[in-house]
Amino acid sequence: MTEFRGTWTEDDVETFLQETTVPIRIATRRPDGSPWIVTLWYRYRDGALECATQANADLVRFLRHEPAIAFDISTNRVPYRGIRGNGTVEIDSDGGPVLRDLVERYLGGTDSPLAEWLLDEEREEARIRIAPDEIYSWDYSDRMGAGSSDRTA
Repeated sequence: MTEFRGTWTEDDVETFLQETTVPIRIATRRPDGSPWIVTLWYRYRDGALECATQANADLVRFLRHEPAIAFDISTNRVPYRGIRGNGTVEIDSDGGPVLRDLVERYLGGTDSPLAEWLLDEEREEARIRIAPDEIYSWDYSDRMGAGSSDRTA
């Protein structure tokens, strides 16, 4: 069960995750113990965060070795707001459907050279499913002013 702390209610967090199309930053450890951070597209489904990446990516190997992670999803423009937390990762080989949804979410469709490259049938994709243990939200809108209300901020 996810523990929610910070400025927003659980419903506010879910709305932010559904409507905001900034990438997730995932922090993990390499097998030698050194820290590693990566940025990926995500979708929020049934209380979990889902990403896709190439099945042979270093990240997949790192997460198989150490499934405990920390994450951050936050806007890059004023007013700054977002969530951070920690959780556990599960990886499976069914990343294709997730990737298609992510391409549509972040690129607005599948009709572009990048989308075609990402969705090439020759690519093997892994699904990364993050089960959050703790989510902490913050929103600096009151002290920073309205600023940009762009959902991709």
